Amino acid sequence: MGFFDRLFKGGMQEEEFEESRVADTEFADEEFADTEFAAEDDATLRLREEELEIRKDRVKTGEVVLHKDIVEEQQRVAVPVAHDEVVIERRALDHSPSSEPIAEEETVHIPVTAERVDVDKRTVVREEISAHKREVEETECVDEVLHKEVAHVETDGDAVVTETDAYR
Repeated sequence: MGFFDRLFKGGMQEEEFEESRVADTEFADEEFADTEFAAEDDATLRLREEELEIRKDRVKTGEVVLHKDIVEEQQRVAVPVAHDEVVIERRALDHSPSSEPIAEEETVHIPVTAERVDVDKRTVVREEISAHKREVEETECVDEVLHKEVAHVETDGDAVVTETDAYR
């Protein structure tokens, strides 16, 4: 049973309706063999169309891993160091007389010092790295072909059609 059959069946009994439908369609030519004719003066045709139903799913696209390695780096540092140096100077004197007798031995001790470089290592915190996620929104274009039904009104002979737009 077609759309119009169900729509216009109304209060008729099954047999009456079938007879009426057959009688209405007997005059149709070959061109309209599969066309259903309304049994009443009013007819309704429902038009359908496709709409996009968009949904989003969160999927894993990768990951970020933070880890640390130990690397060695040779470092050369110039450290200024000081040391004592004993300078021996000899001067010729004018041969003046001295009241001191010549002693057995006379010794002079001059301490000599030098700075030595002592290197120790210590660990210090140099930098901190943190990671966090943030959501970034962007627009993605989706192209899809949609289908919809469109009504076409055709007239034959002297049929007069007046159209009104109920959407306004």
